[in-house]
Amino acid sequence: MQKQKTLQQSFSLQGKGLHTGLDINITFNPAPENHGYKIKRVDLEAQPTLDALAENVAGTQRGTVISKNGVQVSTIEHAMAALYAFEIDNCLIEVDAPEFPILDGSSRFYTEEIMRVGVCEQNAPKDYYIVKHKIEVKDEATGSSLIILPDDKFSINALISFDSPVLPNQFATMNDIREFPTELAAARTFVFVREVEALLQNNLIKGGDLDNAIVIYDQKTTQDSLDKLADAVGIPHKHIDELGYVNNKPLVFDNEPARHKILDIMGDLALIGKPIKGHIIATRPGHKINNQLARMIRKDIKLNEVQAPVYKPGCTPIMDINRIKQLLPHRYPFLMVDKIIEIGSNHIVGVKNVSVNEPFFQGHFPEEPVMPGVLQIEAMAQTGGLLVLNSVEEPHRYSTYFLKIDNVKFRQKVVPGDTLIFRLEFMSEIRRGCALMKGLAFVDEKVVCEAEFMAQIIKNK
Repeated sequence: MQKQKTLQQSFSLQGKGLHTGLDINITFNPAPENHGYKIKRVDLEAQPTLDALAENVAGTQRGTVISKNGVQVSTIEHAMAALYAFEIDNCLIEVDAPEFPILDGSSRFYTEEIMRVGVCEQNAPKDYYIVKHKIEVKDEATGSSLIILPDDKFSINALISFDSPVLPNQFATMNDIREFPTELAAARTFVFVREVEALLQNNLIKGGDLDNAIVIYDQKTTQDSLDKLADAVGIPHKHIDELGYVNNKPLVFDNEPARHKILDIMGDLALIGKPIKGHIIATRPGHKINNQLARMIRKDIKLNEVQAPVYKPGCTPIMDINRIKQLLPHRYPFLMVDKIIEIGSNHIVGVKNVSVNEPFFQGHFPEEPVMPGVLQIEAMAQTGGLLVLNSVEEPHRYSTYFLKIDNVKFRQKVVPGDTLIFRLEFMSEIRRGCALMKGLAFVDEKVVCEAEFMAQIIKNK
C-alpha cells in the first residue's frame, strides 16, 4: 500500500505577484499526516489559515482564488500542480501577500525546489479518489468540456482551440505523472495582447511582463493602442503588421500553451484533497470548468466518506477459500468469507457472495429474504480476523477472538444476489495482542453497514 508523503524540509521562494505587483515571500513546509494542503496568510493579524479545497474557490479569472471568512489567496494553481505532481499529500504554505508569486509563469521553480529538498514517506496510507465511471462537465457557451474516465493511473489529454491565426489549435498529453518535471513544469502561462487591456481595466496583471508569460499578438489594432499596451506590460514596440509571439526567450515547447493547460488542470484538481486515479480528456479547459469538475468530485467524496474497493470478479484472489479455511476455525454454515482480494500492512478487503441458498434465509423473512445484520457483522469480523493473523508469523498457530464491537450502523438491507465487499483497517497499532479496527461493508458503491472492532490474538496451537 502506498503511503502519504510530505516535504523532507522547508523551502522558500521570492517573486512579484501577477495581479498585485507586490514583492512576495512564500515558504513550503512539511506537514503531518492527513493535514492536506493549507495556506497561511502570515501578513495578516492572527495569521489565518485556509484549506486549499475546491469548495473554497471564489474566483477563476486569470487564476484560481481561494477565499474563506474574508481572507483570500490567488494564483495558487502552479504551486499546487507541483505538489500534486510529486505526490505530496501534506504541506503547509506560508505566504505574506494575497497571492502567490508568479515567478516565470510556470511550475519550474517550485519543481526545482521540491527536487532539491526531497520528499519523504509518512506512515498513514494514501487515499486515492478512484474514478469508477465516466464523469463529464460541459460549458455549452464556451465549448469547454472535461471528461474523466476510469484508469489505474493519472493521465491527461488536452486540446486547446482559439479563434487565432497564431494559436488556432494545439494538443498535449501527459501519460504518466512522472513526466511532469521534464515535460510540463516549465510550460508558462499565456495571454493575448487583445486581452491585456481588459485585464488592466479590471486592475489585474500589475506584475505581468515578458518574464512571466507568453504574450501573443494575433489581431491587428491601431499602432497607438498597441504601443500603449506594450508600455503597460513591458513589451517592446512592434509594428501592427507583425503578428506572433512576443517573448524575451523562445518557447520551451512547440505546444507550450497546451502543456500549460495540463499544468493548470493538475493544480485545480489538486484541490479535491486526494490524488486521482483516472484519465482526463480536456477540450478548451480553463480554471472555471476545472473547478466545476473538482467541486463535483468533492461532493462525491463528502457523500461517500470511503470509496468502495475496486472488485474485479475474474481476478485471482490473494486468499481463496482453501487458504481461508487454513487460517479461520469456522466451518459451514458459519464461514462467511469467500475470498480476500486485497491485503496490506494495515487493511484488508474481503468478499462474500450472498446466495438465496444460505441456510439463514429459510427462517429470516423467507417471503422477502434479508441477510441478518448480525451475520454481516460476523462476516466483517472474520475478514478482520484474517487481517490480524496476517500481522504475525506462523498465523496458523494463532486464533483471533473479538472482545468488543462498537458504533454499529446498518444503512440498507442486503438480499440474495448481492456481493458484499468488506474493507477493514487498523485504527491503531496492535498493542499487547489487542487490535482496534474500523470496518465497512459495501454493496456496489454504497455502504450497507459499518462497525468498530476490538480483537485479541492468542497463540494457542
